[in-house]
Amino acid sequence: QVHLVESGGGSVQAGGSLRLSCAASGTIFGVVAMGWYRQAPGKQRELVAVINSDYSTNYAVSVKGRFTISRDNAAAKNTVYLQMNSLKPEDTAVYYCNVRSVWSGIKYDYWGQGTQVTVSS
Repeated sequence: QVHLVESGGGSVQAGGSLRLSCAASGTIFGVVAMGWYRQAPGKQRELVAVINSDYSTNYAVSVKGRFTISRDNAAAKNTVYLQMNSLKPEDTAVYYCNVRSVWSGIKYDYWGQGTQVTVSS
């Protein structure tokens, strides 16, 4: 069973930066996308950013220009990063890493346990 391990969350003042990392505990075959989602208290989980197998990226409108997603697929490490700059209090949430793969025609979704990001004004 492959697990996703997140790190890099914490507390920061508005305008500050944080870098989240997510690494798979083993090899995931057939990765089609890696991404970050977040869930604030009382709200639904929402997509923050995704990077596809062709390295194209998509961002939520609210984070575009401030956040950057990247990945390291060297040696099938399946590591994904989220550089968060110019953080705002509304970015406060639990951030979850996601890896989506397709193998033998079956879709798989892997999720991390989440890391808390708190931005104070």
